[in-house]
Amino acid sequence: MSEQSAAPANSSPPVRFGIGTGNRRPFPELLAQWRWIEELGFDTAWVVDHFLAADNEDTPYFEAWTLIATLGVQTQRLRFGVLVSGNTYRNPGVLAKMAVTLDHASGGRVELGIGAGWWEREHRAYSFPFPSVADRIAMLEEAIQIIDRLQRERRVTFHGRFYRFEDAPFEPKPLQQPRIPLIVGAFKPRMLRLAAHYADIWNTRGEPDEVGELARFVRQAAREFGRDPATLRCSVFTWRPPFESVERFRSLAIAYLQHGFTDLVFPMPPEAQWPVLERCAREVIPELRHRAARGEFSV
Repeated sequence: MSEQSAAPANSSPPVRFGIGTGNRRPFPELLAQWRWIEELGFDTAWVVDHFLAADNEDTPYFEAWTLIATLGVQTQRLRFGVLVSGNTYRNPGVLAKMAVTLDHASGGRVELGIGAGWWEREHRAYSFPFPSVADRIAMLEEAIQIIDRLQRERRVTFHGRFYRFEDAPFEPKPLQQPRIPLIVGAFKPRMLRLAAHYADIWNTRGEPDEVGELARFVRQAAREFGRDPATLRCSVFTWRPPFESVERFRSLAIAYLQHGFTDLVFPMPPEAQWPVLERCAREVIPELRHRAARGEFSV
């Protein structure tokens, strides 16, 4: 895949707001949360790609892609996905099939998040190979090329260091064209350059000043690949929910928007903070959307 083949910017709004519910609540609770998120007007909903919890390995924990399939099709408008899938956990052809199946089932609302995979304990626990960092990044680049080509081409032959596809057919094609939006999760220079090269959406985590520096790096890398940085959306998934107060939410959201982030995702807060979350959704987010549409946060 060349730099010219990155998917063009889609018709997404200037900014999007989402909630990450995680994978560990009982399924009826998660479904109720997704439906409430949608009713409040959030744009996106997310889970993460793990098989166990770092803070308590005995905590119940749902598999990410089957979870979003069962949650996503029971909503009407939300866009949704996994932030982000570990490439080491699934063959890229299988992942592409999963994503396209869910694309059709949801009426074209899924987004495909992917990263190199990082948690050694999880790999060892579930018998996933855990190559070196360099190999995992190289594997991811091959996987991205394969996933992209399968969605665009009638048949794909690919001979890489890690994957070999032989005259592979791929039907149906996704409803979303030219492909399902690709999200690449990245923190460090090699991965940030990979995101700048291939992604429709780059996702990271951190405080505004930390990720602001990364956003400037990614935009410059996009230019070096001959790409208009405006075709790359910038997404942040905050470590903590900012719903202690309406003022805290507004100030944090504005700080990210001023660094050029277009997609803001917040963890679902504890139930005690749900009234503040609701106020933010109904009062603050419409205000920020309006200001963003006027270009107030352009970089």
